[in-house]
Amino acid sequence: MHVHIETPDGEAKFWLEPLVGLAEYHRLKPQALREIERIVQEHQEKFINDWHNHFTN
Repeated sequence: MHVHIETPDGEAKFWLEPLVGLAEYHRLKPQALREIERIVQEHQEKFINDWHNHFTN
């Protein structure tokens, strides 16, 4: 499971399990990546639930 994040400055992909982890990114600065990772960790459970609802229903 993963999420894609797009911003005006670039994009990233984060794995959701077993731990939140950066899979790849383009054009984002380290500070932005850290902030995005913090947000993904904060909402990890919701993203996992939404992923299951999207792909299994």
